[in-house]
Amino acid sequence: MLIRTEAPADILAIDRLLKSTFETEAEANLVMRLRENSRLTLSLVACSDEGEVIGHVMFSPVTLDGEDLNWQGLAPLAVAEGYRNQGIAAELVKEAFSSLADFGYPACAVLGDPNYYGRFGFKSASDYQFRCSWEVPEGAFQMVELVDGQFEGRSGLIEYSPEFSEL
Repeated sequence: MLIRTEAPADILAIDRLLKSTFETEAEANLVMRLRENSRLTLSLVACSDEGEVIGHVMFSPVTLDGEDLNWQGLAPLAVAEGYRNQGIAAELVKEAFSSLADFGYPACAVLGDPNYYGRFGFKSASDYQFRCSWEVPEGAFQMVELVDGQFEGRSGLIEYSPEFSEL
């Protein structure tokens, strides 16, 4: 398996992967809109030995009370059905976190299952006094520091790019 940055030739394969992974086309449409509106910070793909795109993770900017701190939101994360439970998602997230930290993106938000995302170091955003603009189940909105000390003295509303509100 190879993990690399998304290339233009991957766009349709990513679109197909997202449409086959999620119940609706909302995530695929979101990724296309974020890409078209230049709100994609990092997009990685996992490829099989044959070069097939079998996994994808994307990050886009989030703000804290309207301030751009270079924090990112993880969405979506997808692995093709026949390749799940093999650690591909974990490798994608690990590689992404390393790249984000190296390029000056020190924190990340995610909206998802706490049991799943907790293994990547995410903790409930409310533990840090952060919240999102949507009504979500307790613990589903989560944050992780990629660089220590990012959350010290901070609290407030984390907002995603406007494209997320169109879902």
